[in-house]
Amino acid sequence: MTKTAVQAGAFLHNLAFESSHPDRLARFYGNIMNMTVSKISPKEWRCEGPGRRLTIVEGTDKKLCYAGFACRDEVGLNCLRSRAEYEKLEIKANLSPFFFEESFSLIDPNGNRICFGLAKPDTICHKGIPGPLQHLTFAATDVMPFIEFYEGKLGFSLTDRVIKEDGSVATAFMTSNHEHHTLACFKSNYNGIDHHSYEAGDWIYIRDWCDHFSTYDVRLVWGPGRHGPGNNLFVFIIDPDGNWVEISAELEVIFNRRAVDWIHHPRTLNKWGPDAVMRS
Repeated sequence: MTKTAVQAGAFLHNLAFESSHPDRLARFYGNIMNMTVSKISPKEWRCEGPGRRLTIVEGTDKKLCYAGFACRDEVGLNCLRSRAEYEKLEIKANLSPFFFEESFSLIDPNGNRICFGLAKPDTICHKGIPGPLQHLTFAATDVMPFIEFYEGKLGFSLTDRVIKEDGSVATAFMTSNHEHHTLACFKSNYNGIDHHSYEAGDWIYIRDWCDHFSTYDVRLVWGPGRHGPGNNLFVFIIDPDGNWVEISAELEVIFNRRAVDWIHHPRTLNKWGPDAVMRS
């Protein structure tokens, strides 16, 4: 099976969330996530930091507007479009303001809009604690359509699965480059977002992020800990709309390895202790 998305070197470049209070949410990401905030209109805000970009629009809390995956070059983007056309997926317009016009979007089985494109160059050298946007994790009542769409139709690579006692898939981790996962999906009782993550790169920067959070009295809701799949260190906070935000470090780098199956157990989600957030 051709790994088209992996060959394109696609990476999570930007996200757009809906919010009933977009101004409040933008201020949160500006302060707490060390980003510059721009008011585009009364209903749209943009937040930008080093390697991290969010668009926030008026709407329903905890709802994804779209996710933007940037490809390495035009060849990779064209191959991904050709793959989508071959799979008879409906090609839709790009929504991300951070991508050039030749970009496009697709709708996955749960209605999530994913934009694929070529990233416009940053016009400002943003400063702040290291932590580029790195992966997006969905929640779904059935994980298999997620695997069939992203692996089967777009050429993401399945890296790890978490398997329940009855043999069903509780979690799937997928990548579109050398990082352990750029997308994931947890089996849950709803379809939507589980969390999004920023990769700090080194454990010492998790310390810096936590010190930064404390200056705003933002408390950790999970962690520090170490995941099994991906072997990364992590902490979690929650934004004012209820979105879960992860700061990760030292995520596994992979090259052409087979998917690994894990048991559905708290120690799989947190090797360091029993306080795992079990979705199902």
